[in-house]
Amino acid sequence: MKTIKNQVAVEATIAERVWTAAFGSLMAAAAVCFPRRDLRMLGRAMRQGMLMELERRNCWTLAEALGHDGPHRLQHFLSRGVWNHDLARDRLAAWVTAELADDEAVLIADETGDEKSSTDCVGASHQYSGALGGVGLCQVAVHLTYASPRGHALIDRELYLPAAWAEGEERRLLRHVPDEVTFATKPQLAAAMLHRAQQLGLPARWFTGDEVYSSLELRRTARTLGFDYALAVRADHRASTAVDRFSATELAAKVPARAWMRRRTGNGTKGDRHYDWALIDVLADDAPVDRDEAGHAFLVVRRHRYTRELSFYRCHSTTPVSLAVLVNIICTRWKIEEDFQGAKGLAGLDQGQVTCWTSWMRWSLISLFAAAVLAVTHAATRTVDGTEHGLQLAPASGRELLTVLRITALPTPRRDLEHALHWSAWRRHHQHQATEAHRRWNNITAAATT
Repeated sequence: MKTIKNQVAVEATIAERVWTAAFGSLMAAAAVCFPRRDLRMLGRAMRQGMLMELERRNCWTLAEALGHDGPHRLQHFLSRGVWNHDLARDRLAAWVTAELADDEAVLIADETGDEKSSTDCVGASHQYSGALGGVGLCQVAVHLTYASPRGHALIDRELYLPAAWAEGEERRLLRHVPDEVTFATKPQLAAAMLHRAQQLGLPARWFTGDEVYSSLELRRTARTLGFDYALAVRADHRASTAVDRFSATELAAKVPARAWMRRRTGNGTKGDRHYDWALIDVLADDAPVDRDEAGHAFLVVRRHRYTRELSFYRCHSTTPVSLAVLVNIICTRWKIEEDFQGAKGLAGLDQGQVTCWTSWMRWSLISLFAAAVLAVTHAATRTVDGTEHGLQLAPASGRELLTVLRITALPTPRRDLEHALHWSAWRRHHQHQATEAHRRWNNITAAATT
């Protein structure tokens, strides 16, 4: 046991040094986005605060933890502070990809929802969200993850505005939605992020996502921008072969028994996961309109070993590629789910109680900054495996790493008695004012209806 503790102590020291270097590097890269030193330092403190040990993360709890007298500085920083969050977003993407760079890296698109209690929040509406497990009152945002063999992290996001929200002039005005922002489908939001990735010159070859992001328009956009792709499609997706045009289910039925290949697709607490896979050549239907590129188009079929349930993936590669490579790209898609869990559970991505467009863009970006530094630190230290030293010690998870960093590298929340009493008085006074304001408004509306 003593040897194991010594190994953990070594890992903690390494993690502290890696975190300090990574955090300093990212802050230096984003410094140009802040014209004033006070805003730059406030942004730095807020990014650290996102990873503090707090029950909830919002402007109130962060301000209290950072030692402020009230939440007003953070609220101003998010809503009206003069700093360039679009440039900061680009600097974050460039920094992450530089740390995890690989020419065969994968860009992964997916959406996630954050439950809300009111439609007052920008984009909040009764809509479907996989995170909620159905239809609920929530905000939905499309995110982009950069994944390579060295690690993965979220690098971009776009808030989805439902059609009714995007067309409501009064709502837009109240929530300060920019005039240039109009209704866009989730695939169109993903396309916008792919355009930014291409313009930034991010080192990546592949693009992947679920059925939502397999439209012909988005596949053509990916090829135009120079990305190969492996995208999930529905069972009724139709593809052309040299013989005729078939649905994905019909093509899978034509695969000979000897053509299926069993491959390991990952491992979990119950052991390795294996599926049967088949590769079918199809004709490309999404050549860019400005040039003639045939490339290599495939339909990949995955079959469960026991239930025989089928899943389908439309793929394209500019160069010849093996089934093993495509299976690896397809399985990489789940990395974004890990990133969502980390950004929400550890960095407060879904906890921001902000209602306006700019505040949402900035809160989500601050959370992505915090999650990215943690992800890069985890990627740089996860190679330390106890089994390599003959120890019964599993690699540290992201949450385990953060537990150590909260003691060794991150500032601790301010919790002295005087400060706690000040905030208790502040909250109770604010709650009293809110209650009185609601009571007056209810009296006004009651009088107007009589």
